[in-house]
Amino acid sequence: MSLSVHTLFSDITALFFPKNCAVCGKPLLRQEKILCTSCYYRLPFTGFFDEKENPVTEIFMARLPLVFASSLLFFNKGGMAQQLIHQLKYDGKKEIGSFLGKLIGIALQGSPFISDVDIILPVPLHPKKEHQRGYNQSYLIGRAMAEQIEIPVSGEVLFRKVYTATQTKKSRYERWQNVKDIFAVKNENLIRNKHVLLVDDVITTGATLEACGNELIKIPGVRLSIVSAAYAQ
Repeated sequence: MSLSVHTLFSDITALFFPKNCAVCGKPLLRQEKILCTSCYYRLPFTGFFDEKENPVTEIFMARLPLVFASSLLFFNKGGMAQQLIHQLKYDGKKEIGSFLGKLIGIALQGSPFISDVDIILPVPLHPKKEHQRGYNQSYLIGRAMAEQIEIPVSGEVLFRKVYTATQTKKSRYERWQNVKDIFAVKNENLIRNKHVLLVDDVITTGATLEACGNELIKIPGVRLSIVSAAYAQ
């Protein structure tokens, strides 16, 4: 198919089956992906990727020995980040995970904090929940990051041993009790003496990432960094 015919086909498809902005619902132009240009420029970026010390690192202070921690977007009730994450997790919009992961990868490119990262590890879902959802949203984010910054991603290191209820509406203590002993590590040789970048969709209290991190740092030589698509203030 020639480029002109392909373009014509795409235009006809868009005419009858328009893709809409994930936030405002406005039909997207050909060059727009996931968000219209107006919504993209209104995304609540944190700007934390250039800061060694930031509100995300403060969450884990005295809880985990981290090389670096950051988040892409501010997460507020009813806000743009919440809309995107909700569609990613509950509406089957897998492309939003790839979109967010690519943006994180772009933000990380050239960062001295992750220059020696060896592997990206997404926070795992329990197999039952992953089967119900059809995918792990954190893996989608991590995979797109991996493609952008050319670092391998693996879903074969961390696993969730116990199926737990949602963390929504739980207090910080309840969140920690809900996740503190539910993760474990396999294939230790993949991360021994490596700098690991742990990835999740949203950081709220940090309980889930702390529980994962505690298992990872038991492996000899592991150094740990954390990033997420969003950070709940």
